Amino acid sequence: MKRTMDGHSDSADLPGVDGLGIRALLADDLDLICAHREAMFRESGRPADVLEQMVGPFRAWLAPRLASGDYFGFALTDQGRPIAGIGLMLIDWPPHPAHPLQDKRGYVLNVYVDPGYRRRGVARRLMQLADDAFAERKVSYTILHATAQAAPLYAELGWVATSEMARALHRNGNRP
Repeated sequence: MKRTMDGHSDSADLPGVDGLGIRALLADDLDLICAHREAMFRESGRPADVLEQMVGPFRAWLAPRLASGDYFGFALTDQGRPIAGIGLMLIDWPPHPAHPLQDKRGYVLNVYVDPGYRRRGVARRLMQLADDAFAERKVSYTILHATAQAAPLYAELGWVATSEMARALHRNGNRP
């Protein structure tokens, strides 16, 4: 019997959407999560050479966090085969006007649904599972980075764009 990262047994999937099962991510889901992440970025148009560079470092980053439970989430399964997944984390963040009494945020990442299962409510169900998991952890504010394909669904679910900006520095640390 497999165990989830929080020690609970994973003897069977719980009933889910459209006959799909739901289970917590397991430490041995490393390959699944890496494949979902790479597919998500590939389908959103990221260059293949950049994805090739990302694969190894992401795997090395994820493995200890998945094993410790710092990275958690869910897989939806069809007859035991994972067809969708969502990653979740709690990130350290100073109290902020959006969450003035909390020093953390929930972070949603690596949301992926196999193409044959899209437009069936699967991503919506993953997001509900995320909401529930964060509520159990008493997190009141969550963030994510949306692909263009997923942004309309997130907007339907009440997510809004923020004022966040980003900037890449040159590899040598110099300003562009």
